[in-house]
Amino acid sequence: MRAAARDHAGLMDKVYRRQRFFYDATRKFYLFGRDRLISELELRPSERLVEVGCGTARNLIKIARRYPGAALFGLDASAEMLKTAARNIARAGLESRIRLAPGYAEALSPAQFGEEKPFDVALFSYSLSMIPDWKGALAAAEAALSPSGRIEIVDFGDLKGLPRTGEVLLRRWLTLFHVAPRSELLSSIEAQKPGAARLTLLPGRYAFLLRLQKQGLVR
Repeated sequence: MRAAARDHAGLMDKVYRRQRFFYDATRKFYLFGRDRLISELELRPSERLVEVGCGTARNLIKIARRYPGAALFGLDASAEMLKTAARNIARAGLESRIRLAPGYAEALSPAQFGEEKPFDVALFSYSLSMIPDWKGALAAAEAALSPSGRIEIVDFGDLKGLPRTGEVLLRRWLTLFHVAPRSELLSSIEAQKPGAARLTLLPGRYAFLLRLQKQGLVR
């Protein structure tokens, strides 16, 4: 798995070596639900949040401004993306609030940041659909959380509410960026008893927002 993770990190560096310079300007047109998730995080001042696949730190900067007392961490497998993230954080004057580290989602732990205290929130924003071992990533996030911790996800849905032609074309387009919607996760959540998770579907089942308490994670 480690070799596979290294291969994926290399692929992400290749993909984002140039895209990182205009990533945020283009993704706002189709990565829907991110700002809604941030507004509904309800972070308490002392809570610790890690974003897995933090990319350009776009989300972390917005979270830092909305929740000034929270401690924030960003993990990404792409060294190229982390260069842009560090630059954006410095420009925002938030170096003291946000800490970055290179690493794989499947190995997430506070130790990657030189910490021992567990996280309270693990955030996946359109990253699970790009992590080959997404189940391993969720398991690592669970292990890195405090007993009362939770996982927050926003990502592509199963697209089943879109016209058939639109669904096919969108899936083909996403494949070009090595994105695979995690339909299995969505169907597993919908099959659970009410109350096991908080799920919100966007129109057309294009994307979903999901809150999972640590004890309610999908197996």
